[in-house]
Amino acid sequence: MLAPLGRMYLWFPTEHAMAKVVGLLRQHTLDFESADGDSLVVDVEWSVLREIVGPLRRLLTHNEADETRVLYKPAGGSLSIRDFPTVKSYTQFALVSQSTWLRDLLDARRYTSVLQPIVHAARPEHVFAREALLRGTERDGGIVHAPYMFEVARGCGMLAELDLAARDSAIDTMARAGHPESLFLNLTPSAIDDPLSTLAHTIAQIDRLQLAHERVVFEVVESEHAPDIVHLRGLLATYREAGFRVALDDVGAGYSSLNRLHQLRPDFIKLDMDLVRGVDRDPYKALIARKTIEIATELGIATIAEGIETEGEMGWAQRHGAAYLQGYATGRPSEPVFGQT
Repeated sequence: MLAPLGRMYLWFPTEHAMAKVVGLLRQHTLDFESADGDSLVVDVEWSVLREIVGPLRRLLTHNEADETRVLYKPAGGSLSIRDFPTVKSYTQFALVSQSTWLRDLLDARRYTSVLQPIVHAARPEHVFAREALLRGTERDGGIVHAPYMFEVARGCGMLAELDLAARDSAIDTMARAGHPESLFLNLTPSAIDDPLSTLAHTIAQIDRLQLAHERVVFEVVESEHAPDIVHLRGLLATYREAGFRVALDDVGAGYSSLNRLHQLRPDFIKLDMDLVRGVDRDPYKALIARKTIEIATELGIATIAEGIETEGEMGWAQRHGAAYLQGYATGRPSEPVFGQT
């Protein structure tokens, strides 16, 4: 039996958003028709629709995805008043429907880690550490970046599983590459319900691959949005007790991120990427960045200027006391050559 054609209804906030979707539908030779206003009706089987949900989501901006409304009727048919409670934003629809996509990606292990160098500010040719960044691969070979994967995982209840997979992949990649430097591992506090069991799993893998604990730095990537500072402080304490070090990401984006310094007392902080971008040409950014570096230095915290893309930004960070640099100007994320240092 042929699968029944489902029917998807889409209501767009702007003609521009609709035009982008129309272009994608035409690429996939899908039948559609325009309805009243900025809306479309698409007849498509679920198996086909599932393949374009992700590309369509990445095509729309965050605001467009939030404001676009979608309704999918698996058996097709016209709209009725009973259908309207099931209307979702496209963001919600994509997250739920992508749970099967993410499950398939994880089960097939279509993901890996790339490593980006963190270099000494005084000697940019010398690598101090490497940050592991997760990358997924579509069935057609397309690259899926970590922020989208974590957005999907958060929306469909798979955040803890993806966080653990990312960590395992990072540790394995660093060990196989044979790099002698420190490893920065992203840590998502909201994904960790049981700190002790999660840490035990991570320690077991680190010890199995013979990485020294003092070489591993756990980088908290959402400290600004952590709902429970007491929970976060306790979480980091368990990692420190095991001999690991801690870094905070995106420091300098607001007062609350600076307030985290005395609450969490990290070993490293990363200056917010938006703050670093053009810091050599913007006196407001320069003042905030300089004061943040001064505060961290007085507290004995090493500062990493993240997002360095130009010689001007690099020179500014070197002159104003950043200990380390990270960005495209000093080294892009790349897959290591295994077995070589």
